[in-house]
Amino acid sequence: MEIFRTGHTPSRSGPPEWFTGSVRVDALFNQAAPERVQGALVTFEPGARTAWHTHPLGQTLIVASGVGLVCRDRQTAQEVRPGDVVWFEPGEKHWHGAAPDTAMSHIAIQEVSGGEVVTWLDHVTDADYGV
Repeated sequence: MEIFRTGHTPSRSGPPEWFTGSVRVDALFNQAAPERVQGALVTFEPGARTAWHTHPLGQTLIVASGVGLVCRDRQTAQEVRPGDVVWFEPGEKHWHGAAPDTAMSHIAIQEVSGGEVVTWLDHVTDADYGV
């Protein structure tokens, strides 16, 4: 058994190559190889969001607080609230983040495949975001 205590790793800012706006990432568990499943608490300030991206084995989001938006390619963004669970299929192009006027935190869980957990793509435009 291993207990991962809150604060066992320092918080880090979401890199501007992968995020728009102010984002904080707190690793929860298994942030490095050889572990196959990784989890992080990601907090988005209002209007902040990921870039478009995919995950080789999919991704599960559990909304913890606030109001957020999730969107898959060629679809309209959908609102999510605390307790909502979102599943993105393997290889599904998508983004997620906070609503325009409300912060949002979610737990992101994804699996590693061949050493890869995510493929980052282009930034989400304001038009894609809906502002």
